[in-house]
Amino acid sequence: MRGTRERGAPRVRPRVGLDRCQWVEALGHRVRVRVRPGTASEQPVRTSEEHERASDTANATSRVPLVLCNGIGVSLEVFEPFIEALPPELEVVSFDVPGVGGSPLPSVPYSYAALAILLGKVLDQLGYRRVDVLGVSWGGGLAQQFAFQNPRRVRRLVLVSTGTGAWMVPARPGVLRLMATPRRHRDPAYAKAIAPDLYGGALRKNPDLIEDVIHRRTRIGPPRGYALQVAALMCWTSLPALPLIRQPTLILAGTDDPLIPVANARIMHRLLPHAALHTYADGHLALFTDAANLAPVVADFLAGRPAD
Repeated sequence: MRGTRERGAPRVRPRVGLDRCQWVEALGHRVRVRVRPGTASEQPVRTSEEHERASDTANATSRVPLVLCNGIGVSLEVFEPFIEALPPELEVVSFDVPGVGGSPLPSVPYSYAALAILLGKVLDQLGYRRVDVLGVSWGGGLAQQFAFQNPRRVRRLVLVSTGTGAWMVPARPGVLRLMATPRRHRDPAYAKAIAPDLYGGALRKNPDLIEDVIHRRTRIGPPRGYALQVAALMCWTSLPALPLIRQPTLILAGTDDPLIPVANARIMHRLLPHAALHTYADGHLALFTDAANLAPVVADFLAGRPAD
């Protein structure tokens, strides 16, 4: 991983005001994004003196947007249950990486470092100076990289069901084999058959949940997009950089996650200087299947309240 020096705050453009998908042009890429405006964004603009007086009582989540980095092979729609469970005053930004969902394939392969630069340019276009970042699974790697490259821009970091990349405690070989292709995204019957072994948690007893999490929500991208994500992950690790990520970090991990063993969360907790670890008796997709319980944990952390 290699950091990039910041050269002042980015130029601010008008923010998106509608909860709908649009495409943002950045670095030659057309990136599909969605912004869920926070209710506070509709309030009249305060003077600096009024803002200062209100700062002690205002919820921190109403002032800094949350950027969501998604898992492998799925589009931004997968985050819908989680976003709906978040406080309405929290502004939320989700997006599809190139080659996934509605974002066209890139002309060349990419790395996490390059994606972090691209994400920064997308946020510039949307007019965001400072953000909180949440990454789940594959997107947890991008979230770590973005926080590392942007120490002043990222206020808080949330890592969900994720690890440290190529150097991590691996899943069992049989589980990794199931991840080799995007077949589960294209074949609902196959996804239901493998969901208990691949994702664990609530899907062990109710594999039908996978249909709602993935197939009713995601936009399927081309197979090459999935391969690009796998390649980026296999060529990356955050282990050397974790001690340098100084932002307050919340790590969420299921104790029944066959894909990302909980040992990885404990390793990150040890290496990140300002991290809190929250574990729960569920699996890899708990952020979506149990959003009602996990969204308040995330919201409390973003607002500066300690996690249980």
